[in-house]
Amino acid sequence: MRERRPTKDELAGFQGATVDLLEADPLRLLFVGINPGLWTAAVNAHFARPGNRFWPALHRAGITSRAVDASLGLPDDDRRELQDAGIGITNIVHVATARADELTAAQVTQGAERLRAYVRHHHPEVVAVLGLTAFRQALGRRDLAVGHCPDGFEGAELWVLPNPSGLNAHETVDSLAAWYRAAAEAAGVPLHR
Repeated sequence: MRERRPTKDELAGFQGATVDLLEADPLRLLFVGINPGLWTAAVNAHFARPGNRFWPALHRAGITSRAVDASLGLPDDDRRELQDAGIGITNIVHVATARADELTAAQVTQGAERLRAYVRHHHPEVVAVLGLTAFRQALGRRDLAVGHCPDGFEGAELWVLPNPSGLNAHETVDSLAAWYRAAAEAAGVPLHR
């Protein structure tokens, strides 16, 4: 873990960097982001930028036993709790950018194929994609809507859920938590509270 928050100049150096996947065995619930941001790459922890509502929503949903602060990296105890619960985290595209709109269509399409292969190999019960627009683009499916998707995804149950970024003003921590809890329940993740 880092000892201090990265500076603006340091963040710029993480353009194109990758972030380690959070893997679990068995894998019950796989959260899938669009791609890592620069802050996430700098601290090697998914959804780490302060203001991102992923971790607060997980706690509010009862998926984590305590509030997680990943802004300097994901603490080992929190990593183990997620893995023990069968939760993994990955991205459609593995390279970090300042904004998701910097990704090319080819990167998103190739990322979707890598994600398909990953899901076929690891057999999660549920895949929860966090970002409707990016996933529509990745799969070339404009018909996808937020919520449970009856078609599934490579043998897993599929949930397309709202992006937790602070830029997504339509959602709150509470609304995100309700969606994340529903996906966790479908995956058989043990919940707190």
